[in-house]
Amino acid sequence: MPEQLDVTDSVLDQVDLNTFRSVMGSLPTGVSVVTSVTADGEPRGLTCSAVCSVSASPPLLLVCVKQPSATLEAIHQSSVFAVNFLSADMTALARTFASSVPERFSDVAWRPGERTGAPLLGSTVALAECILTSSHLAGDHQVLIGRLVHGEASATRRPLAYWRTQFSDVQPQGLAG
Repeated sequence: MPEQLDVTDSVLDQVDLNTFRSVMGSLPTGVSVVTSVTADGEPRGLTCSAVCSVSASPPLLLVCVKQPSATLEAIHQSSVFAVNFLSADMTALARTFASSVPERFSDVAWRPGERTGAPLLGSTVALAECILTSSHLAGDHQVLIGRLVHGEASATRRPLAYWRTQFSDVQPQGLAG
């Protein structure tokens, strides 16, 4: 049997930040805006590409949010969040929510989610309203697990993707026949 690697070995520290980013940037991801509301009802949101399904029964998804974050603070205060899966024509919105602009919602149309009150953006590929079920510290991020309590999906919009530091449109290929 192979010898177990001690996780304190210095060999684990050999990957630098640029290599890590290059490797992880090679995996195309969808682009979402994760939103919530403060205790005072103020909307908060950030662009997020670290989103994935966890379980179908119960319906769980996870998002990873870098600390510190006003959006993360709002999620912890309210125990709710929404994931707005962006459509291909929403690059400008993705950039706005990825910026340090404090009033990201000032020129953005949104509505409160019917189950959580978390901001839902218009013209998205899909929406997922979630109740926060757990939060886990992982490096400089919090891994948030949410239970879907409401969702919507468009059958016609194409998703926005992010690959090697660039936004792109996902073009589906025809089915093999």
